[in-house]
Amino acid sequence: MKSTTNIEQLIPHRYPFLFVDEITSATQEEIIGITTFNHNNVLLKGSNPETGIVPGTVILESMAQCGGAGVRLLGITNGIFALAHIESVQFFDEVKYGEKVRYEISNLRMSEKIIKQSGKAYFEDILLMEASWMSIRIDKGDN
Repeated sequence: MKSTTNIEQLIPHRYPFLFVDEITSATQEEIIGITTFNHNNVLLKGSNPETGIVPGTVILESMAQCGGAGVRLLGITNGIFALAHIESVQFFDEVKYGEKVRYEISNLRMSEKIIKQSGKAYFEDILLMEASWMSIRIDKGDN
């Protein structure tokens, strides 16, 4: 699968709540994506303005968006999925605005109704976060 930057065709999220810049690779086993958090994003602007640290919950949301976009790119489903369960999450280091974050997402289960994934977030070679989650289909249609 080749790289895609047209994420808005894959998931329903839009600015300022779209936190995936590009899917660089997607296979049945693994999805790789990247994002750079912009300190000018109106949604994030008021969070930690003095420290420049991206909130961990936003990184988790970004990772789930990356996984969802990758699954959609693979053609597993045409539905819209929502994050339904966070199984585990561990934060190891901070992300500052302007740093490029790379996600490595493992596809644990994919079906028309449930997507279960786990992933790791990195800045360069520094592990920032690990998480596992489940998303469920929230529509019936061909979106």
